[in-house]
Amino acid sequence: MEKSLKLYLSLFCLLVLFSCKKETSLTPAEKRELAEKTYKKAIQFMQGSTAFQNGIAEAVAIDSTYEPGVYELSVADLKRGLPHKWLPQYNKAVKLDSVTRIPWRGYLYLWFYRDYKKAIADFDASDTLTPDFIDAPQGHSVDYWRGIAYLGLNDYKNSNAYFEKHIAKETKEFGEDYVDITAFLYNGISYFEAGNYEKALLNFNKQLEYSRNLSADAKYYKAQIFITEDKNKEALETINEAIDDFNQGYNNTRGYVETMKQIYIQDLTNLKSKIENL
Repeated sequence: MEKSLKLYLSLFCLLVLFSCKKETSLTPAEKRELAEKTYKKAIQFMQGSTAFQNGIAEAVAIDSTYEPGVYELSVADLKRGLPHKWLPQYNKAVKLDSVTRIPWRGYLYLWFYRDYKKAIADFDASDTLTPDFIDAPQGHSVDYWRGIAYLGLNDYKNSNAYFEKHIAKETKEFGEDYVDITAFLYNGISYFEAGNYEKALLNFNKQLEYSRNLSADAKYYKAQIFITEDKNKEALETINEAIDDFNQGYNNTRGYVETMKQIYIQDLTNLKSKIENL
Protein backbone atom coordinates (compact mmCIF):
# COMPACT_ATOMS: atom_id res chain seq x y z
CA MET A 1 0.00 0.00 0.00
CA GLU A 2 2.83 2.39 0.95
CA LYS A 3 4.72 1.56 -2.26
CA SER A 4 1.58 2.25 -4.32
CA LEU A 5 1.11 5.62 -2.65
CA LYS A 6 4.74 6.61 -3.26
CA LEU A 7 4.45 5.53 -6.88
CA TYR A 8 1.23 7.55 -7.29
CA LEU A 9 2.82 10.66 -5.80
CA SER A 10 5.89 10.29 -8.00
CA LEU A 11 3.75 10.00 -11.12
CA PHE A 12 1.70 13.01 -10.02
CA CYS A 13 4.83 15.12 -9.55
CA LEU A 14 6.09 14.09 -12.98
CA LEU A 15 2.78 15.05 -14.56
CA VAL A 16 2.87 18.47 -12.85
CA LEU A 17 6.46 19.01 -13.97
CA PHE A 18 5.60 17.98 -17.52
CA SER A 19 2.58 20.30 -17.48
CA CYS A 20 4.71 23.24 -16.29
CA LYS A 21 7.30 22.63 -18.97
CA LYS A 22 4.60 22.35 -21.56
CA GLU A 23 3.04 25.68 -20.51
CA THR A 24 6.37 27.51 -20.53
CA SER A 25 6.87 26.47 -24.13
CA LEU A 26 3.56 28.03 -25.21
CA THR A 27 3.41 31.27 -27.17
CA PRO A 28 1.69 34.29 -25.51
CA ALA A 29 -1.39 33.70 -27.66
CA GLU A 30 -1.52 30.02 -26.67
CA LYS A 31 -1.09 30.95 -22.98
CA ARG A 32 -3.97 33.39 -23.24
CA GLU A 33 -6.19 30.79 -24.89
CA LEU A 34 -5.36 28.18 -22.23
CA ALA A 35 -5.82 30.70 -19.39
CA GLU A 36 -9.21 31.71 -20.74
CA LYS A 37 -10.26 28.08 -21.09
CA THR A 38 -9.15 27.34 -17.52
CA TYR A 39 -10.93 30.45 -16.25
CA LYS A 40 -14.23 29.55 -17.93
CA LYS A 41 -14.05 26.08 -16.42
CA ALA A 42 -13.37 27.50 -12.95
CA ILE A 43 -16.27 29.97 -12.93
CA GLN A 44 -18.73 27.13 -13.31
CA PHE A 45 -18.13 26.46 -9.60
CA MET A 46 -19.56 28.54 -6.77
CA GLN A 47 -17.76 31.87 -6.41
CA GLY A 48 -15.22 31.72 -3.58
CA SER A 49 -15.25 27.93 -3.34
CA THR A 50 -11.98 25.99 -3.30
CA ALA A 51 -12.51 24.68 -6.83
CA PHE A 52 -13.36 28.20 -8.04
CA GLN A 53 -10.38 29.92 -6.40
CA ASN A 54 -7.90 27.22 -7.38
CA GLY A 55 -9.11 27.25 -10.97
CA ILE A 56 -8.82 31.04 -11.20
CA ALA A 57 -5.36 30.91 -9.63
CA GLU A 58 -4.33 28.29 -12.19
CA ALA A 59 -5.54 30.51 -15.03
CA VAL A 60 -3.49 33.43 -13.69
CA ALA A 61 -0.46 31.17 -13.25
CA ILE A 62 -0.71 30.28 -16.93
CA ASP A 63 -1.02 33.91 -18.01
CA SER A 64 -0.34 36.58 -15.39
CA THR A 65 -1.72 39.25 -17.75
CA TYR A 66 -5.15 37.64 -18.04
CA GLU A 67 -7.09 40.49 -16.41
CA PRO A 68 -10.44 38.76 -15.74
CA GLY A 69 -8.63 36.14 -13.65
CA VAL A 70 -6.41 38.68 -11.88
CA TYR A 71 -9.50 40.70 -10.94
CA GLU A 72 -11.56 37.68 -9.92
CA LEU A 73 -8.91 36.58 -7.42
CA SER A 74 -9.67 39.75 -5.43
CA VAL A 75 -13.43 39.28 -5.19
CA ALA A 76 -13.56 36.62 -2.48
CA ASP A 77 -11.34 38.74 -0.19
CA LEU A 78 -13.54 41.76 -0.81
CA LYS A 79 -16.73 39.91 0.14
CA ARG A 80 -15.02 38.37 3.17
CA GLY A 81 -14.05 41.81 4.42
CA LEU A 82 -10.29 41.44 4.00
CA PRO A 83 -9.19 44.80 2.54
CA HIS A 84 -5.50 44.12 3.21
CA LYS A 85 -5.74 41.21 0.78
CA TRP A 86 -8.36 42.61 -1.59
CA LEU A 87 -6.75 45.91 -2.53
CA PRO A 88 -3.23 44.69 -3.51
CA GLN A 89 -4.76 42.00 -5.73
CA TYR A 90 -7.33 44.40 -7.19
CA ASN A 91 -4.64 46.95 -8.01
CA LYS A 92 -2.90 44.32 -10.14
CA ALA A 93 -6.05 44.30 -12.27
CA VAL A 94 -6.02 48.12 -12.36
CA LYS A 95 -2.58 48.02 -14.00
CA LEU A 96 -3.92 45.70 -16.69
CA ASP A 97 -7.18 47.58 -17.38
CA SER A 98 -7.32 50.98 -15.68
CA VAL A 99 -10.24 52.22 -17.77
CA THR A 100 -12.54 49.52 -16.43
CA ARG A 101 -11.11 48.95 -12.99
CA ILE A 102 -10.59 52.49 -11.65
CA PRO A 103 -14.27 53.54 -11.73
CA TRP A 104 -15.19 50.05 -10.51
CA ARG A 105 -12.74 50.46 -7.61
CA GLY A 106 -14.50 53.73 -6.80
CA TYR A 107 -17.79 51.83 -6.60
CA LEU A 108 -16.20 49.29 -4.24
CA TYR A 109 -14.67 52.02 -2.05
CA LEU A 110 -18.11 53.61 -1.88
CA TRP A 111 -20.19 50.62 -0.87
CA PHE A 112 -17.87 48.14 0.82
CA TYR A 113 -15.61 50.54 2.70
CA ARG A 114 -17.58 53.80 2.84
CA ASP A 115 -14.42 55.63 1.83
CA TYR A 116 -16.23 58.43 0.04
CA LYS A 117 -13.17 60.54 -0.72
CA LYS A 118 -11.28 57.69 -2.40
CA ALA A 119 -14.44 56.76 -4.28
CA ILE A 120 -14.83 60.30 -5.62
CA ALA A 121 -11.13 60.42 -6.55
CA ASP A 122 -11.56 57.27 -8.67
CA PHE A 123 -14.76 58.57 -10.28
CA ASP A 124 -12.96 61.83 -11.11
CA ALA A 125 -10.01 59.88 -12.51
CA SER A 126 -12.35 57.96 -14.79
CA ASP A 127 -13.39 61.26 -16.39
CA THR A 128 -9.77 61.86 -17.31
CA LEU A 129 -9.31 58.34 -18.63
CA THR A 130 -12.46 58.45 -20.77
CA PRO A 131 -13.15 62.12 -21.62
CA ASP A 132 -15.48 61.19 -24.47
CA PHE A 133 -18.02 59.30 -22.38
CA ILE A 134 -19.23 58.85 -18.80
CA ASP A 135 -18.32 55.52 -17.24
CA ALA A 136 -21.08 53.44 -15.68
CA PRO A 137 -19.77 50.82 -13.22
CA GLN A 138 -22.49 48.48 -11.97
CA GLY A 139 -25.01 49.98 -14.38
CA HIS A 140 -25.05 53.58 -13.12
CA SER A 141 -23.04 56.58 -14.27
CA VAL A 142 -20.16 57.85 -12.17
CA ASP A 143 -22.25 61.02 -11.75
CA TYR A 144 -24.89 58.94 -9.95
CA TRP A 145 -22.25 57.30 -7.75
CA ARG A 146 -20.62 60.66 -7.03
CA GLY A 147 -24.01 61.95 -5.92
CA ILE A 148 -24.21 59.15 -3.36
CA ALA A 149 -20.60 59.62 -2.24
CA TYR A 150 -21.12 63.34 -1.65
CA LEU A 151 -24.32 62.54 0.24
CA GLY A 152 -22.22 60.31 2.48
CA LEU A 153 -19.91 63.29 3.09
CA ASN A 154 -22.94 65.51 3.89
CA ASP A 155 -21.94 67.70 0.95
CA TYR A 156 -25.48 68.22 -0.29
CA LYS A 157 -24.65 70.90 -2.84
CA ASN A 158 -22.34 68.61 -4.81
CA SER A 159 -24.59 65.62 -4.22
CA ASN A 160 -27.58 67.37 -5.80
CA ALA A 161 -25.45 68.77 -8.62
CA TYR A 162 -24.34 65.30 -9.71
CA PHE A 163 -27.78 63.74 -9.31
CA GLU A 164 -29.33 66.54 -11.36
CA LYS A 165 -26.67 66.02 -14.03
CA HIS A 166 -27.29 62.26 -14.07
CA ILE A 167 -31.07 62.62 -14.20
CA ALA A 168 -30.93 65.28 -16.95
CA LYS A 169 -28.64 63.16 -19.12
CA GLU A 170 -30.72 59.99 -18.70
CA THR A 171 -33.93 61.90 -19.38
CA LYS A 172 -32.55 63.55 -22.51
CA GLU A 173 -31.16 60.32 -23.97
CA PHE A 174 -33.81 57.79 -22.92
CA GLY A 175 -36.76 59.53 -21.27
CA GLU A 176 -37.56 60.32 -17.65
CA ASP A 177 -39.26 56.98 -17.09
CA TYR A 178 -35.89 55.30 -17.82
CA VAL A 179 -34.16 56.99 -14.85
CA ASP A 180 -33.55 54.61 -11.96
CA ILE A 181 -36.00 55.56 -9.21
CA THR A 182 -33.23 55.57 -6.59
CA ALA A 183 -31.72 58.60 -8.34
CA PHE A 184 -34.88 60.52 -7.50
CA LEU A 185 -34.88 59.08 -3.98
CA TYR A 186 -31.28 60.04 -3.17
CA ASN A 187 -31.64 63.41 -4.85
CA GLY A 188 -34.71 64.00 -2.69
CA ILE A 189 -32.90 62.91 0.49
CA SER A 190 -30.02 65.26 -0.26
CA TYR A 191 -32.42 68.17 -0.80
CA PHE A 192 -34.28 67.16 2.39
CA GLU A 193 -31.07 67.14 4.44
CA ALA A 194 -30.20 70.57 3.01
CA GLY A 195 -33.61 71.90 4.06
CA ASN A 196 -34.91 72.40 0.53
CA TYR A 197 -38.25 70.67 1.07
CA GLU A 198 -39.81 71.91 -2.18
CA LYS A 199 -37.23 70.16 -4.36
CA ALA A 200 -37.15 67.20 -2.00
CA LEU A 201 -40.90 66.68 -2.47
CA LEU A 202 -40.54 67.03 -6.23
CA ASN A 203 -38.04 64.17 -6.29
CA PHE A 204 -39.92 61.94 -3.84
CA ASN A 205 -43.06 62.37 -5.93
CA LYS A 206 -41.09 61.48 -9.07
CA GLN A 207 -39.92 58.27 -7.42
CA LEU A 208 -43.47 57.39 -6.39
CA GLU A 209 -44.75 58.20 -9.88
CA TYR A 210 -42.40 55.65 -11.43
CA SER A 211 -42.68 53.02 -8.69
CA ARG A 212 -46.48 52.63 -8.71
CA ASN A 213 -46.73 54.72 -5.52
CA LEU A 214 -44.81 52.09 -3.58
CA SER A 215 -41.82 53.31 -1.57
CA ALA A 216 -41.44 53.25 2.20
CA ASP A 217 -38.41 55.54 1.89
CA ALA A 218 -40.04 58.31 -0.13
CA LYS A 219 -43.13 58.30 2.11
CA TYR A 220 -40.99 58.32 5.26
CA TYR A 221 -39.38 61.57 4.17
CA LYS A 222 -42.63 63.02 2.86
CA ALA A 223 -44.26 62.45 6.25
CA GLN A 224 -41.45 64.44 7.90
CA ILE A 225 -41.96 67.30 5.46
CA PHE A 226 -45.69 67.32 6.18
CA ILE A 227 -44.87 67.74 9.88
CA THR A 228 -42.87 70.90 9.12
CA GLU A 229 -45.93 72.23 7.26
CA ASP A 230 -48.26 71.40 10.18
CA LYS A 231 -50.06 68.85 8.01
CA ASN A 232 -50.26 66.24 10.74
CA LYS A 233 -53.20 64.38 9.22
CA GLU A 234 -51.37 63.96 5.91
CA ALA A 235 -48.21 63.01 7.80
CA LEU A 236 -49.99 60.22 9.69
CA GLU A 237 -51.65 58.88 6.54
CA THR A 238 -48.31 58.92 4.72
CA ILE A 239 -46.34 57.18 7.46
CA ASN A 240 -49.02 54.47 7.67
CA GLU A 241 -48.64 53.92 3.93
CA ALA A 242 -44.86 53.82 4.39
CA ILE A 243 -45.20 51.06 7.00
CA ASP A 244 -47.45 49.07 4.67
CA ASP A 245 -44.96 49.47 1.82
CA PHE A 246 -42.08 48.43 4.06
CA ASN A 247 -43.92 45.28 5.19
CA GLN A 248 -44.47 44.37 1.53
CA GLY A 249 -40.75 44.77 0.79
CA TYR A 250 -40.89 48.13 -0.99
CA ASN A 251 -37.89 49.73 0.68
CA ASN A 252 -34.43 50.62 -0.57
CA THR A 253 -31.80 47.95 0.21
CA ARG A 254 -28.59 46.52 -1.26
CA GLY A 255 -26.99 43.09 -1.33
CA TYR A 256 -23.94 42.44 0.89
CA VAL A 257 -23.96 45.90 2.50
CA GLU A 258 -26.30 48.41 4.10
CA THR A 259 -27.45 50.95 1.56
CA MET A 260 -26.97 54.68 1.97
CA LYS A 261 -29.58 56.16 4.33
CA GLN A 262 -31.25 52.78 4.78
CA ILE A 263 -34.43 52.89 6.88
CA TYR A 264 -35.75 50.20 9.19
CA ILE A 265 -39.20 49.45 10.57
CA GLN A 266 -38.21 51.11 13.87
CA ASP A 267 -37.60 54.37 12.02
CA LEU A 268 -41.11 54.25 10.64
CA THR A 269 -42.87 53.25 13.86
CA ASN A 270 -40.94 55.85 15.85
CA LEU A 271 -41.98 58.56 13.41
CA LYS A 272 -45.58 57.37 13.60
CA SER A 273 -45.51 57.62 17.42
CA LYS A 274 -44.07 61.12 17.16
CA ILE A 275 -46.84 62.19 14.78
CA GLU A 276 -49.57 60.69 16.98
CA ASN A 277 -48.25 62.68 19.95
CA LEU A 278 -48.17 66.04 18.16
